[in-house]
Amino acid sequence: MKTNAKTQTAGTSTESQPAKKAFKRVSEYGKQLEEKQRVKQMYGMREKQFHRFFSLATNATQGAPGENLLNLLERRIDNVVFRLKMSTSRAQARQMIVHGHIKINGRKVTSPSSFVNVSDVVSLTDRALKNSAMLEQVIDKRMSIGIKVPEWLELVKKDRAGKVLRLPVRTDLQVSIEEYLIVELYSR
Repeated sequence: MKTNAKTQTAGTSTESQPAKKAFKRVSEYGKQLEEKQRVKQMYGMREKQFHRFFSLATNATQGAPGENLLNLLERRIDNVVFRLKMSTSRAQARQMIVHGHIKINGRKVTSPSSFVNVSDVVSLTDRALKNSAMLEQVIDKRMSIGIKVPEWLELVKKDRAGKVLRLPVRTDLQVSIEEYLIVELYSR
């Protein structure tokens, strides 16, 4: 009789526990799509624009398409403004550019997808420098944080500007991106 009670309590305890969910295996296509979506979201791009960047990367005469794509994404002015610690996010950098607060080599830029080249100087416009609230709450606050600027960029804190020393390479990325998955996805 004691054995019956034990089996009954054991039987009821297993019935009340929730069933474990089965592990769902992700296909190769799923991994590729997931990586592409992650990179698109990270850089704040839509599919059509991302596909255009991929086409530019594959049509380049030198380098692997995946590395060329990452190079192009890193050279976008909205990414450069973010990397130079002039904004708290790429979305905020995009907004600053669209509103006309950023200059490249002394010329105002309003397109976030503009590219920077070697020896370009990225700075704030005079109108942005007069906006004390933005300077204090965003730019100066972020520049004082110990976030490291990538080696391919040089930050001049006193001028609130930066200079492109060289083109970015794969090792300059701070996040792990498996670009070969994106290349495989678009190669289908």
